[in-house]
Amino acid sequence: MTIAVSPEFEKATYFKVAYRLIPFLFLCYIVAFLDRVNVGFAKLQMAGDLGYSDAMYGFGAGVFFIGYFIFEVPSNVILERVGARMWIARIMITWGLISSAFMFAGQIHWGPIAGAFGTTDAAFTFYFLRFWLGVAEAGFFPGIILYLTYWFPGARRAKMVALFMTAIGVSNVIGSPVSGAIMQYLDGAAGLRGWQWLFLLEGIPSVIIGFLVFVRLPDGPKTTKWLTQQEKDLIVSRVEEDNADKKHLAGGHSLLDAFKDGRVWALCVVYFCGAVTFYAVSFWMPTIVQELGIDKKDYLKVGLLSMIPWTASVISMVYWGAHSDRTKERRWHSASGFLVKMVGLLILALVPHWPIMSMFALTLVTIGWGAYVVTFWSLPTAFLSSTAAAAGIALINSVGNLGGYFGPDMIGRIRMATGGATEPAFYTLAAVALLGALIILFLPRTELKPAPLKTA
Repeated sequence: MTIAVSPEFEKATYFKVAYRLIPFLFLCYIVAFLDRVNVGFAKLQMAGDLGYSDAMYGFGAGVFFIGYFIFEVPSNVILERVGARMWIARIMITWGLISSAFMFAGQIHWGPIAGAFGTTDAAFTFYFLRFWLGVAEAGFFPGIILYLTYWFPGARRAKMVALFMTAIGVSNVIGSPVSGAIMQYLDGAAGLRGWQWLFLLEGIPSVIIGFLVFVRLPDGPKTTKWLTQQEKDLIVSRVEEDNADKKHLAGGHSLLDAFKDGRVWALCVVYFCGAVTFYAVSFWMPTIVQELGIDKKDYLKVGLLSMIPWTASVISMVYWGAHSDRTKERRWHSASGFLVKMVGLLILALVPHWPIMSMFALTLVTIGWGAYVVTFWSLPTAFLSSTAAAAGIALINSVGNLGGYFGPDMIGRIRMATGGATEPAFYTLAAVALLGALIILFLPRTELKPAPLKTA
């Protein structure tokens, strides 16, 4: 079905949709990502209180992604069947509750269970909760990416994904000083340590917003009350046209098609490279910044300095996503982000104790990540649709995010083996970033051609 409308009407419709959906989804992702990575700040206090070594912290930070991996594809398939509103609400409420439960990490006794795994009670609790946090959150991000395909055709999607994903940078811009302030100024209040307050206060918003999702998020354009029938028909028509165009790219539509497509597996490797480098740096950034010469108890200063790289990443995401949409090019936009990350990681390895250059290098890493990730998700959705898109996005995200386990764990193990040195890890991460760039550049072209507007 092709809908003929004026360019002005089409532009106004998509502005209306973006205005209604993106800020709310943006808020959801802010609290989601904050609950995922606030452990990096908690570690500054928590490790000493509970006896966590660098290796134990690195493993615990990364084990989140094991649970995430196992439940990612099933979660996204369930979302497509039961609807976005109900499933995204479930995800947010459960992860908020589990995130808050971390405040009891030093108070749960497992008896012989922890002993059987060769860990202390506190360490086993940390691993256990991180695993189940990954299970709870599985499906959220790929679910949102899938959800956006219900509303926006490919030529409009990169900018929307960019606006949504700036929440990662914004969550760190906001969360870094807030997390530092909570740990510094609430430490000892009501008999709780600062890291306990951190988990409690940053877990509650996810539960509250989860209930709001259930109340106000539409499952798709057809069930939306704030669109006119003509606006609904236009959105559905453009998405159907976009899906039909994907047939010319030899893309699939079924669940099996996603698993059989070599491009999907290549993108799994690319996303794995991205996750290895990103989470290695993000989970360890508070520690890296603190080791530049900041007082061990000045958590607020650590948070304020950590804002700088993340602010730069937000700018790069918005600019690069919009530039990719204007030029209708995806591969080089995404690959260039990896190359910028590689340069930043090499600088971190070469000048680890030079504060100004280290902050510059961290900024390059986050800028590169922002440039890569906002254009990356336009690659699989350019040739997959329907159930294949749901499964393919989830597969890429779940397999790729296993890198989130290996990156932080590798840094922890290297620091333990070298007495606290991180430079060998940065060289390894730079090589991983280069590999990600090369794979993207060798992928077949799937650039989008600008579609002519249908006019009345």
